[in-house]
Amino acid sequence: MQLRIIFLGTSSAVPTAKRGLTSIAVQRGGELLIFDAGEGMQRNFLKSGLGTNRSMKVFITHMHSDHVLGLLGFMQTLALNGRDMPLYIYGPDILKEYIDVNTRLLNVNLTYDVYFTAVGEGVVVKEKEYTVKACKAEHSINSYAYCIEEHDRPGVFYPEKAIALGVSKGRLWHRLQHGEDVLVDGRLVRSSDVTGPKRKGRRIGISGDTRANERLEEFFKGCDLLVFDSTFSEDEKDRALETMHSTAREAAELASRAGVKMLVLTHFSARYDDVSKLVKEASILHNNVVAAEDMMVIDVPYPPSDQ
Repeated sequence: MQLRIIFLGTSSAVPTAKRGLTSIAVQRGGELLIFDAGEGMQRNFLKSGLGTNRSMKVFITHMHSDHVLGLLGFMQTLALNGRDMPLYIYGPDILKEYIDVNTRLLNVNLTYDVYFTAVGEGVVVKEKEYTVKACKAEHSINSYAYCIEEHDRPGVFYPEKAIALGVSKGRLWHRLQHGEDVLVDGRLVRSSDVTGPKRKGRRIGISGDTRANERLEEFFKGCDLLVFDSTFSEDEKDRALETMHSTAREAAELASRAGVKMLVLTHFSARYDDVSKLVKEASILHNNVVAAEDMMVIDVPYPPSDQ
């Protein structure tokens, strides 16, 4: 199952010539999970070729304009492109009022149904193959961080074991490979009888706007990839404290303690035309750091031993 991160916007409150406002798309197979919708994000969304009529969920971290102002434009763009599949939106409870009022005042005519769920801490979405969880962030207003956790997959399938147990190749093999137990001539053959140990799924963390803290460190523990608020460099730490954001070094310190495999810095202040300084500061504490750029794509593979 392909798991891909596409950065649609990587600036903080002010867009720049190179960076739009915050938005991240996570493509998992045929589904899109979109985190935040800064103003104008639909332009890069269309440019990415992700498609407007596919299974889609939108998660909003908090109600600051650079994270939510683009949502209505995005919704209208989907409609104008003929979307007829439902759209699922998750975020702080006040987000529903924002959507309802603005769709009425702006006469936004949607071609699809919208379903809203207010976010609280804990499980936000539970699907057959993955779960999305939320944790309170530490920001100037009510804000949430999110984590996508794939469920464990069945272990490697061993055909010779299935044959020895009298299971014919075909439909029953497919079910056993996907973790289902089957009946063969009245005998129960368990998936675990013909497969190896279960293989762990992948974990993707997205911080939203926040100070780094111990609760988030625990929440993001063991993530394969973590996208974290890195608005400021270390020499602007006082400004980070004042605005309830994090420095790149603080993001790296959290990621290192949490055992995160890859750290992606984002949400950069417009004062940094070159963010290499922030990457350098973070790289002192973590050995796998990159700076997000608009339209950057990162694939998140399974560990080589688990593919």
